[in-house]
Formats: sequence, structure tokens, C-alpha cells
Amino acid sequence: MPIHIRAEAGAVAPAAILVGDPLRAARAAAMLDSPTIYNERRGLLGVTGSWRGHRLTVQTTGMGGPTAAIVTEELAALGVRTVIRAGTCGAVANRVNVLDFCIATASVPLCGTTRQYVENEPFAPVADFAVTRALVDAAAAGDPAVHTGLFVSEDAFYQQGDRWERWRARGVIAVEMEAAAIFTVALARGLAAGCICLAVDRVGAHETWAGDEAIANGETALLRMAFDSVLALENMGA
Repeated sequence: MPIHIRAEAGAVAPAAILVGDPLRAARAAAMLDSPTIYNERRGLLGVTGSWRGHRLTVQTTGMGGPTAAIVTEELAALGVRTVIRAGTCGAVANRVNVLDFCIATASVPLCGTTRQYVENEPFAPVADFAVTRALVDAAAAGDPAVHTGLFVSEDAFYQQGDRWERWRARGVIAVEMEAAAIFTVALARGLAAGCICLAVDRVGAHETWAGDEAIANGETALLRMAFDSVLALENMGA
């Protein structure tokens, strides 16, 4: 049994949706049929249920790369083979509007956890192609505003500076805190990983924050897309 996620292997499904916020995990659990809580230790709420007849797991990671990496490691030890982060991000690209959805193809690792895993060597944490394709297809079915491309993952939520113009010029579409660490652990442990996020503000302008009600509505759509991507993967045999 892992140290932080106190569950037996049979408690989790082969695919897990990773959410930072335990309240989002609770919202996700309410969307599932027959949800069963398998972990509440350290605030890392974990629930397994079914979506349209397919078993899946929702697991809280907390904020940032360190706990996201721990959770991904322990889910791998419990037998999970696919992890999909469903979270929030800041819009970087000019074409991304607040409350649009962003799907990561890879994430620039400006985070300490990833650097520690790769011992400061150059590394490109990429998403699994099949998972990314499933997320794109699931999003297209709902016809929301969706952007696919490069993320940046960093540790300092309130860090100031003018670096975002440089990252925007390099093609980055969004910034968040966990994707690079999750992708890195997944690649190291043989998992398939993906990430879809709701843009809740524009980077460097926290006054553009979308507000709790709008974000809650967006997160419900986000979770549906993440759940549907698991079904798509199963149909592809991935």
C-alpha cells in the first residue's frame, strides 16, 4: 500500500483523472455512477466510479509538481496505466480567451520537480499522442473553444515579470503548475499521460480571473471531456 494514497490495487481503475482541487474531485464524483471513496488521507480525495458504463478513477493531486509527482508515482504502483490531468491554467497565447480549453502536447519544465527527476539535464516532457488525440476528439464533440499546443509548468503562482512575451513568441499557449511533472513521471514509469485545462485568467493579469461560478460551470464541461476521452481511448484499444 502506498504511503500517501492508502488504497489497495483493486480500488483504482486503469485510467485516472487527476485534479488539483479536492472540491473538483468531489464535483467529479457526483457526476459518476456508484462512486466509491478509496482515499481521503492528506486531503488527496480519491474516488472510483463509472462513466457511461466504463470504470474510471478521479484522484486529487493538490497544487504543484511535488504532490502531482507523488500521486502519479503511487497511482502507477497501484496499477493505473493512463493519467489525464483536468485542471486550470492561465492563458498565454493571444488567441486563448478566458474560459477557453487548452490541451497540452508538451510542457516546458520550469519546475523543480521535473529538474530533480532528470538531474538538470535537458528534457522535453511530452504528452502521450493517443491520449492527446482522445482529448481533442472529446473536446470537438462538445464544440467548445479549444486550443492544442505547448504549455509551461512553473512553481511560483504569483511570480511577476515580463517573461511571458518571450514565451508567447515561442508558441506557448498556457501556463500551469503540474503537467511537466506528471508527464515526466509518466514517461519514466511507462504510463500514458495527457492534460486538458480550463483557462481561468490571462497570465500576468489576475484581474481577468473568471469568477467562481463561471469556473465551476467550465470545470463541469472539462470533466465531461476528460471522462469521454477515457471512453475514446478504450474504444481505440489504447
